[in-house]
Amino acid sequence: MPIKFPFKKDKKQPRTEPLGLEENHIPKHVAIIMDGNGRWAKNRGMPRIAGHKEGMGVVKRIVRYASDVGVKVLTLYAFSTENWKRPKNEVDFLMKLPVDFLSTYLPELIERNVQVRTIGDFDVLPAHTQKAVKEAMEKTKDNDGLILNFALNYGSRFEMVHAVKQIASRVQEGEVDISDIDESMFSQELYTSELIEPDLLIRTSGEQRLSNFLLWQLAYAEFWFTEVYWPDFDESHFEKALYDFQNRKRRFGGV
Repeated sequence: MPIKFPFKKDKKQPRTEPLGLEENHIPKHVAIIMDGNGRWAKNRGMPRIAGHKEGMGVVKRIVRYASDVGVKVLTLYAFSTENWKRPKNEVDFLMKLPVDFLSTYLPELIERNVQVRTIGDFDVLPAHTQKAVKEAMEKTKDNDGLILNFALNYGSRFEMVHAVKQIASRVQEGEVDISDIDESMFSQELYTSELIEPDLLIRTSGEQRLSNFLLWQLAYAEFWFTEVYWPDFDESHFEKALYDFQNRKRRFGGV
């Protein structure tokens, strides 16, 4: 049966009628590269951090929508290992966003049965960021609805090199034979070992690259790109991505 939700859009934008999604064909895991915050702000003569702040509100709405339509895992690329190269004031602001987001939105996440998780090199994040995320993870650990998975200080190449080192160490210690190494073993050493692999990748802002995001996990995901900057991304855009996903043929290398 098609799913139809009325969208509450900005009054300045034309209203978009729901396309109608097949509830039995919703992608289980959606990954999003939330791109374009800085350019959105620049186009309005605002500092880059204003775009990041606006984008936080979009995260709230997309999480609600994903939960409502039945997505099981939503992975958001919040901060990459390369983002440390940005100006210090911007990095400091980005490190405060999880604190602000979770402090205001955690009650609703709990009410909606959402479980918060994170992937990435967590231990090098600022103490206040770690504290906020750990608190959210602890308070939602028993929830069994949507998994909201933040990629924080995440880099896929670092993740894969770390996985290789872990397996090499086990071989060196005699726990594993080289002939036993396979794709399944490698996957179990990744941050996402407890998650299903993404079915759909969304990237906003018009860029069409992975930017060191889930390189292994996205091997058979469908990609969906939009020119829309993340602060302007809304439920109707997300629905269009899901609708297009439902109308693609996934062969996984077969016929």
